[in-house]
Amino acid sequence: MSLFEQDPLASASEDAKRPLAERMRPTTLEDFVGQQHILAPGKPLRRQIERDQLTSIILWGPPGVGKTTLARIIARLTHCDFIPFSAVLSGIKEIKAVMADAERNRRVGRRTLIFIDEIHRFNKAQQDAFLPYVERGDIILIGATTENPSFEVISALLSRTKVYMLKPLTEDEIVGLLGRALPVVGVEAPEDLLRQIAIYANGDARTAYNILELSAAASKDGKLTAEAVEDSIQRKMLLYDKAGEEHYNVISALHKSVRSSDVDAALYWLGRMLEAGEDRMYIARRLVRMAVEDIGLADPRALEQTIAAQQAVHFLGIPEGDLALGQATIYLAAAPKSDASYQALNRVMEAVENHRAEPVPLHLRNAPTGLMKSWGYDAGYQHAHKFKDALTDMECLPESLAGTRFYEPTNRGAEQRIAERLEAIRSRKNPQK
Repeated sequence: MSLFEQDPLASASEDAKRPLAERMRPTTLEDFVGQQHILAPGKPLRRQIERDQLTSIILWGPPGVGKTTLARIIARLTHCDFIPFSAVLSGIKEIKAVMADAERNRRVGRRTLIFIDEIHRFNKAQQDAFLPYVERGDIILIGATTENPSFEVISALLSRTKVYMLKPLTEDEIVGLLGRALPVVGVEAPEDLLRQIAIYANGDARTAYNILELSAAASKDGKLTAEAVEDSIQRKMLLYDKAGEEHYNVISALHKSVRSSDVDAALYWLGRMLEAGEDRMYIARRLVRMAVEDIGLADPRALEQTIAAQQAVHFLGIPEGDLALGQATIYLAAAPKSDASYQALNRVMEAVENHRAEPVPLHLRNAPTGLMKSWGYDAGYQHAHKFKDALTDMECLPESLAGTRFYEPTNRGAEQRIAERLEAIRSRKNPQK
């Protein structure tokens, strides 16, 4: 029996006993879903495949995003003999046997594509064994890994391959895949239920297919039910539509709990969003908004904390980054509250809208030329650093708004010190008031 698999996709849709994910495996680039950043028409990898000019590559990405499927499609389109390797099951002996066959293939004009799943599990000696065959062109090597190749693949092999990073599938992409699979499993399902499966799958198409297959087997009368899905994933599905009303209801509850300094409620609503699969960057953005809208200068570090949390989420990902969101939420809920800066800007915008746009006072304008200076530009300007305590009595607002107070700090947190400072400044500038 030949080691080579002549048609790696031929039986995938014919054997009804295969897992749904295997039966739904696409056979063409047109049916392949996701990874448009490397596979859209005109992209380099797409052009290499279509022109049959592929070199050895490494596909790096999370589980269930199509690494194996893409390798199989490439083998079919480039008419290569396809040999799948598992780094868990194969050793040096198996590698050498297959490489000998690949070399013989090359001599008679046939090409061999070696697909190594979980290439990061091969040790250095095993990875070294592929090098001469990749260099001579005896094989096209496609490695798949969920780990960063920079740390898990030897530098010699990296230098001879091109690394492509694959992204988790989007919710819409997974919903589309599940919709295609409904006739295969023989059930009907509303889109909102498919979307709940997609949220739980978190970018992993294989997980989504497995849930659908188990749920379909437990459903009755050809109708997929929420109860069947919950039984399949062994957890309660939360009512949460990331594009619908409940999305806004829950984030509103989180925001208002923070504003009310209710740390336990804030953490609860945060947990609801995390469990439902909400975009972590969306949560981080909302926490930043809370810091500037509801805390402001009562605790200036609140903004620092939320920006740090956003960076931590971006750096760590899920689930470790969730801890940063929790920490920031606690900080915001416990912080002194003030919307004085928020209200100040609102008053400014109202004034801008309701008053005519007066010219900038002449004493605030620069005078880079003698002519501008003769027109009165810069005349009467008081340079603060030339005055005691860097304070002047110069008015910087337009004449119609002179003396207006937009910012009225509270006496909470750090804003109390700001209020005292501003009162001292205003008294010095206008001692008669």
